[in-house]
Amino acid sequence: MTTVYLALVDGLSDWEYGHAAAQINIQAFQQQPGRYEIKTVAVSLDPVRTIGGVRMLPDVTIADVDVAGSAMLILIGSDSWEAGANVALGQLARRFREAGKPVAAICGATIGLAREGLLDDVKHTSNFPGELGEYGGSELYQDVRAMRDRGVITAGGASALEWTREILLELEAYRPQTVDAWYGLYREDNMAAFERLMASVQD
Repeated sequence: MTTVYLALVDGLSDWEYGHAAAQINIQAFQQQPGRYEIKTVAVSLDPVRTIGGVRMLPDVTIADVDVAGSAMLILIGSDSWEAGANVALGQLARRFREAGKPVAAICGATIGLAREGLLDDVKHTSNFPGELGEYGGSELYQDVRAMRDRGVITAGGASALEWTREILLELEAYRPQTVDAWYGLYREDNMAAFERLMASVQD
């Protein structure tokens, strides 16, 4: 299995990572079942408390991350990013990009990418244009729900579905038509959308 690393930080936003983690880990609709596994990573193995009060335990520390054997790094929003914390995770994101590996960041985590200069040459988005402060890629900011450009996936905190769609496409976890049908199910929430999803797997 190839590892998708999900970074844990104190105060992380519970609603932002759920779809991505679940759909990467669930094998039912995968093009290649067993291809990916999720591992959580943090600066230490100490428990992390989410904004919703959920206690989470990291699988590995940053020092133990195998960038070469990984598929993607996922960074979740938290007020701690704006406060200037999580520098080590921003540096880990740089290691991923230098190795040609994709990085996905949502909400406040996009601030970490901007501070590392990782948004200077790719189209990207965030919660709103002023969120990212002073950085070299401001002219490439896109006012959209989610953006994927050359291995960098960004979104605002209210766009977890759209962000997950781009993550699944980047990983080629599902066929494109299955990704579209999955997204349609969660947007429409009816039997017709569910049937389209099931048909997309059987085609």
